[in-house]
Amino acid sequence: MVNKKRGEIEAHLNGKTYKLCLTLGALAELEDAFELESLMALTRHFEKGTFSSRDLARLIGAGLRGGGHKISNEDVLLMQIDEGITGFVTLAQKLLLATFGNQEA
Repeated sequence: MVNKKRGEIEAHLNGKTYKLCLTLGALAELEDAFELESLMALTRHFEKGTFSSRDLARLIGAGLRGGGHKISNEDVLLMQIDEGITGFVTLAQKLLLATFGNQEA
């Protein structure tokens, strides 16, 4: 079960349910991966809405690792989701919204 107040979400990948969370460590990992100097720069990067396949793998991979799974970005590139590429984009959007969006009490 996920804790939405902590920014956790669930995803069904390769027929298995995973918890994803962009922890502080996961966000720092993404800052390094995208060669950005701050959290604000990272949020601006995501606000652009232009993602490569590798960007999606980095984001989802960081979320999976933040959720406690030992999965590499390369492993994420080989994963499948029922909705295909659209499902990965939707998953990335949900993860970002859970992390940076307004949280209901």
